[in-house]
Amino acid sequence: MAAVDSKQGTRSRYTELKKMLDERRRELQAAVQGKMRDVRAEGTWGGKQSEVFDAVESSEADIQDELEFALIQMKSETLNKVTDALARLEQGDYGNCFECGEEIAEKRLRALPFAVRCKDCEEAREIAEQRERQAARRGSASLFLDM
Repeated sequence: MAAVDSKQGTRSRYTELKKMLDERRRELQAAVQGKMRDVRAEGTWGGKQSEVFDAVESSEADIQDELEFALIQMKSETLNKVTDALARLEQGDYGNCFECGEEIAEKRLRALPFAVRCKDCEEAREIAEQRERQAARRGSASLFLDM
């Protein structure tokens, strides 16, 4: 009986995770497609193509355009990560840590549905990366001290 409960629990987890990922993907697709439609309709990111700007307004408009572009790029990248997560879910690899193989906490997956590591492994990876950056900085600083 425990094997049946385990199988139903796995299927329930799969169904819930798939629903969550599908919803997130739909939201992101709508946001990306909506913004791209707006850009096409307006002819520019900011939509102020026909207005005359002074230097300050022009600079502010450029910054706004760059921010909007960066935001849409981030949403597009997130959409790709969610799509990859859905593919991993279909293959049976989703929800397990790439490092230790343990199941990623559902709370973490709800917050970050494309997470590939459990909290502990992700923290360890971030600490290792931080140490590498610090060592690289120290190494580049010593290059200047040798002169």
